[in-house]
Amino acid sequence: MRRLKHLLRPLPTTPTNNAPTSPNPPPAKGFLTIGGTTYIDPHGTYPLTHHLDGSATLIINETDHYITVVTERDHDYGRDHHDPPPVPPARGTQRDLVLAPGERAETWRGDSVRVG
Repeated sequence: MRRLKHLLRPLPTTPTNNAPTSPNPPPAKGFLTIGGTTYIDPHGTYPLTHHLDGSATLIINETDHYITVVTERDHDYGRDHHDPPPVPPARGTQRDLVLAPGERAETWRGDSVRVG
């Protein structure tokens, strides 16, 4: 009877050939444009440099992933930046800017752009 129960119990689940083997999401496909630089099939985090003339930086998300503009946190604008943004954010009030696939935005804030 013990062997019969052993034979009839369900098999443990095993990944199929089509299932991803890594817990990390697949890399983005498409183009990410930050200012005048375009990245093909980006993955990871990219620096966001601010223009010395104070103009906004254009970010275009032509990928199939969401991207996040990571905002400045706990910066003293008088010492850390050459040109502070037009209106410095109050500490702790800024949220990261998230762009869906196909969206674009101009920003004066941010330290980097994170894909995924």
